[in-house]
Amino acid sequence: MIYTNATKEELQAELTKLKTEYEKYKVLGLKLDMSRGKPCAEQMDLSEGLLTVVSKNAECISEEGLDVRNYGGLDGLIEMKRFFAGIMNVPTEMIFVGGVSSLRMMYDAYARNMMFGVGDGMEPWSKAPHKFLCPSPGYDRHFAISQSMGAELITVPMRKDGPDMDTVERLVKDDPAIKGIWCVPKYSNPTGITFSEETVRRLVSMETAAKDFRIFWDNAYGIHDLYEESDPLAEIFTLAREYGNEDRVYEFCSFAKITYSGGNVSAMAMSPRNRAYARKFLSKQFICNDKVNQLRHARFFGDFEGLKAHMRAHADILRPKFEAVLRTFEEQLTPCGIGSWSSPRGGYFISLDLPNGTAKHTYWLCADLGVVLTPAGATFPYGIDPNDSNLRIAPSFPSAEEMRSAAEVLCLCAKIAAIEKLLEK
Repeated sequence: MIYTNATKEELQAELTKLKTEYEKYKVLGLKLDMSRGKPCAEQMDLSEGLLTVVSKNAECISEEGLDVRNYGGLDGLIEMKRFFAGIMNVPTEMIFVGGVSSLRMMYDAYARNMMFGVGDGMEPWSKAPHKFLCPSPGYDRHFAISQSMGAELITVPMRKDGPDMDTVERLVKDDPAIKGIWCVPKYSNPTGITFSEETVRRLVSMETAAKDFRIFWDNAYGIHDLYEESDPLAEIFTLAREYGNEDRVYEFCSFAKITYSGGNVSAMAMSPRNRAYARKFLSKQFICNDKVNQLRHARFFGDFEGLKAHMRAHADILRPKFEAVLRTFEEQLTPCGIGSWSSPRGGYFISLDLPNGTAKHTYWLCADLGVVLTPAGATFPYGIDPNDSNLRIAPSFPSAEEMRSAAEVLCLCAKIAAIEKLLEK
């Protein structure tokens, strides 16, 4: 039954049936968490060898002869740079290897610009009110960084090929207060889309009123394919150089969902000028990052082919969970004519759009049954979804069987919320 075509009596009868089913789920005491893109234990078990691959003092010498137990090597080991260069498709000279969190590197890069500016005599961003573009639905932690720095967050609609570039170009052309844009360019969080080459080209070539405009290019899922065929992503630095705007880009990446989320390695790629400028401050901030962990990662994978084989093992674990969710949506929501969703080829999320005004109600109905979702609105600046329609689904942490149950609960709650909204009218 298509809900929008049903009579009031038919909707009330359907609602009674659904609420009876809802009460049956209540007694089960479910505890299912799909609120965050956390790897499951089975995925982390894939990296068990990481803990023993460097086990003796004699094994702690890098290929450049550096004792990784000691000080030195601010930029990181060349062994680790090669892996990040392969993921981001840039020369190793552009890589600065960081610690466990790429999000921290993004925060630090933003904070440097706030305190010191981007270089070339440009004023610190903190000298005047500034704004930041937030393609939405998007990553809530990105938005939180800008908000913590006092930025005004500007929502930009996300399309199937990336941010709405007509809107982006119009906004940045005349407003020097707009200092940058957040981007997850491949298997984007949460929509799962990959930016088209045209979108990437327009981002690096567009005219910006702010001479210190920066693209925060969070390439978190660059090799997180669910299927053999990978979505192609244009290499942003190559295109940026064509227009003389290589300094516009900061690119980030990490092994957070490749090895251990609590014990991995991150990296930032920068133009030569940006790298030299950032290094002046980074050398005052610390002497080196965890080179022992960098060496462990490099030795564990051996080479880039070893890394790709590891990622195929991740995909084999994740793919059935994604497919279980998508199959449940198709079976439960399509016959009712409610909802639309992304079908990502990689990454960690599915974006679900429900009828306007029902996402929050669906979220709370699920919570009451023990199914934890990312809060409704989290994928928009300030946590406010103007349509109250979007939910971010993270299928990775529960088992495939649990994920099927969680998706069924979600569909049940979405149907209840949709009918109640229709009956209000």
